[in-house]
Amino acid sequence: MNDKRPGVVTYLLLGALSLLFLYPIWWAVSSSFKPAAEIISDPLGFGLGRATLDGYRAMLADVPIGTGFANTALVLAIKGGMTMFFCPLAGYAFAKFHFPGKNLLFGLVLLTLMLPTLVLIIPLLLEMSALGWVNTYQALILPGSIDAFSIFWMRQIIAAVPDELMDAGRVDGAGEFGVYRRIILPIIRPGLAGLAVLTMMNVYNDFVWPVVAVNDERHQTLQVVLSTLAQNITGNRIGADFATVWSELLAASSIAMIPLLVVFVLLQRHFINGILAGSVKG
Repeated sequence: MNDKRPGVVTYLLLGALSLLFLYPIWWAVSSSFKPAAEIISDPLGFGLGRATLDGYRAMLADVPIGTGFANTALVLAIKGGMTMFFCPLAGYAFAKFHFPGKNLLFGLVLLTLMLPTLVLIIPLLLEMSALGWVNTYQALILPGSIDAFSIFWMRQIIAAVPDELMDAGRVDGAGEFGVYRRIILPIIRPGLAGLAVLTMMNVYNDFVWPVVAVNDERHQTLQVVLSTLAQNITGNRIGADFATVWSELLAASSIAMIPLLVVFVLLQRHFINGILAGSVKG
């Protein structure tokens, strides 16, 4: 039998590629602990003896990053919860039920995937304005909370669940929602985990819609706060130089990376299993 396990060269190559991809993160985090002047004078050097938290202290004083985190957490909790509740239900309906116009309706859902996000911004903004929702949490949460990709992905995963399992549940007296809750959900947990990670990444990194729908500081999400960080620093501190701006920018970016890194590390196995579960149809 041929041994097809990866060899030493493969591991060395993968290790080198990993270091290549991780270096920008290491540089950003390590530079955030440098004195501001050294970021410009010695951008590639780093010494633990010169490490300082001055950049973080100044950033927390100049930038409302706490407000950005709080707003992003609120939007993520509600919008992510709506995505995780309604999209699997819609996928279940498209995968396992037969009703008039199902294929046409599903085709219309898929058709929305072909529309660029920028095409939808003006109509959505006009709709939010007509409802009086500009500069509100409703404008940040409701648009896109039930999206075509999540429905399509859940439909592909649920379609692979054998109908015999569902029939057995119905014979035991379970209703349709009972079949979904007791049979479908336990089977598609890897797909749900993958959807949860993707949803968090999309909501956490979303910038275009929040910057259009909200223009007051009280409702700004983290990405909008980061986009205006340099302006906030120079506005709050007279005579702030280029090095100071970079020091606080790297400090804020390092803090902003933490949630996504933690979630991906903790859910990496479930995320990969979820991606694989949605890649084929049994």
